[in-house]
Amino acid sequence: MKKIQMVDLKSQYEKIKEVVDASIQEVLDTNTYINGPKVHEFQKSLEEYLDVKHVIPCANGTDALQIAMMGLDLKPGDEVITADFTFAATVEVIALLQLTPVLVDVDMYNMNISIDGIRKAITPKTKAIVPVHLFGRAANMEAIMAIAKEHNLYVIEDNAQAIGANCKFSDGTKKKAGTIGHVGATSFFPSKNLGCYGDGGAIFTNDDALAHKLRGIVNHGMYERYHHDVVGVNSRLDSIQAAVLNAKLPLLDQYGKARQDAARKYSAAFEGHKNIIAPSICDICDCHVFHQYTLRIIDADRNGLMQHLLDKGIPCAIYYPIPLHSQKAYTDARYNEEDFPVTNQLVTEVLSLPMHTELDDEQIAFITSSVLEYLQ
Repeated sequence: MKKIQMVDLKSQYEKIKEVVDASIQEVLDTNTYINGPKVHEFQKSLEEYLDVKHVIPCANGTDALQIAMMGLDLKPGDEVITADFTFAATVEVIALLQLTPVLVDVDMYNMNISIDGIRKAITPKTKAIVPVHLFGRAANMEAIMAIAKEHNLYVIEDNAQAIGANCKFSDGTKKKAGTIGHVGATSFFPSKNLGCYGDGGAIFTNDDALAHKLRGIVNHGMYERYHHDVVGVNSRLDSIQAAVLNAKLPLLDQYGKARQDAARKYSAAFEGHKNIIAPSICDICDCHVFHQYTLRIIDADRNGLMQHLLDKGIPCAIYYPIPLHSQKAYTDARYNEEDFPVTNQLVTEVLSLPMHTELDDEQIAFITSSVLEYLQ
C-alpha cells in the first residue's frame, strides 16, 4: 500500500506534471514574474468558473480577507460577527484593522456559523458578518443574506476551504460559495482544494466600484504608477503560482468529485456506529467539497483514537483544538462559556482523517478498519 498522506500533493503533481511544468516554464522564459500574463489568464478563467464579475488575485488568503474589509471602509470599533469555531485568520484580520470581533457559536449539524447566533449578536455597532464555509461545506447563505439585508450589513465570505462548492437557494437556483456576499475571499495554500505551490489568494465581488478599490489596495493603492489614490498594501499573486493554478483550475470539479467519492466510502464504513458521527453527504452532493473529512467521536476516547491512528502510520488532525474565544489573543470579558456550547463540545469530539484527490480504496479500507478496530 502506498504511504498515506494527510494531503498527497506529490501524487497529484505527478498526474499533471507536464502541464504544470510547461506553464511554469512560460513564466521563466518571459521573465514576467509579477502581474504577468499568467496572472491575468488565471483571473479571467476563475471569473468564468465562479460566474462572478471580478476576481482580484492577491498574495494569500489572510490578505484576501483583510483587503476585502479595507475595501468596505469599516471603521475602528465597528463590530464584525464571525464564527468561534474556525482558524484564527478570520478573526485575526478583524483585530488587525482595529475592528471589534464578535464571536458566535456554530451549528452542530454543519459546524458553520449559527443563524440564531448571528441574530442574537447584532447591535447598533454591527457592520458586517463573516461566514466561514468550514471544511468545504457551504454555510446557509440564504439566511445570512436575509439577515444582512434586514439590518443593512455587509457579508464577507471566508471561502478558503470551499472553493467549488455550491449554495442552493429555496427557489432552486445555485451560486458558487464565495460569490454570494458583498465580497468573498479565498486561499490557494498548497493543501486547499485549489492550491498552488506556495502562497496565494483571491477576492471575489460583483460590485464594480468595490472591485476597482480592491485592485488599488492590493498594489500599494496605485492605479497609475507612483500615484497612490488609496491606502494600500503589497499583496500580489506571483506569476509562477498563477501558472500552477492555471493548470489545476480545469480539474477543480474533478478534484471535488474525487473528494466526495472518498467521503462516501468513509461514511459507508462508519454508518450506524454508536461512537461516530460522520459528515452527511447526499447522492448528488455539491454543497460540500470536503476540504476536510471531519468525524465527531462521541462517548469514546478521541485522543486515544488519534494516537492509535498515528501509531499505525495514518495521519490525522484536530481542527480545531481551542475555540477562538479561549485563545489568549482574543479573550474578551464580553464572552461567557455558556454562549458557546456547540463549539466547546466540538473541540473535544472532532477528528479529521486524510482527505485528498489521490486516496485509493486500499488506503480508505485501511484507515476505516483502523478506526473501527479502536472503537470496537
